[in-house]
Amino acid sequence: MNGTVTAVSSNGEHSFTKPNRESITLLAGLGVEGDVHAGVTVKHRSRVTKGPAQPNLRQVHLIHEELFAELGEAGYTVRPGELGENVTTSGIDLLGLPAGTLLHVGEQAVVEVTGLRNPCVQIDNFQGGLLKQVIGRDEAGTLVRKAGIMSIVRTGGVVRPGDPIKVELPAEPHRPLDPV
Repeated sequence: MNGTVTAVSSNGEHSFTKPNRESITLLAGLGVEGDVHAGVTVKHRSRVTKGPAQPNLRQVHLIHEELFAELGEAGYTVRPGELGENVTTSGIDLLGLPAGTLLHVGEQAVVEVTGLRNPCVQIDNFQGGLLKQVIGRDEAGTLVRKAGIMSIVRTGGVVRPGDPIKVELPAEPHRPLDPV
């Protein structure tokens, strides 16, 4: 299972959306160069209030472009970067990856999948009713989060739209993704 980067986004200020860029630079152990969420310790406001010394498991946020098509069918228009992700992908079932998966992005960068994004009410502030589209329940009643995955940077490098993504699964047994 391999895929492609369709867009890259970053923002140096706290804002829900992130503008698209021609490229972003991933920094090992930190995240996206110049992005407000880069750092060794947590940077997301809700996480900082719970304990600012926690390790930052949310350095790079990835969303699958296929989600935008699904949201479009429900009447929403969402474009890359608008849900706050740094890397928009196509061709990979991001939500189905196990924790610890390595994603080789472009020529050099490697990110390790840490968990699911836990969508919050800011999504409804962006577009009313959107939160219900990215969080729901499956047939068994289990909570399903569809707003992407989070990762940490293992190896830095420049990432651009069109770059290939190679998936390297961890050794079994695989651990399912939990919110981080």
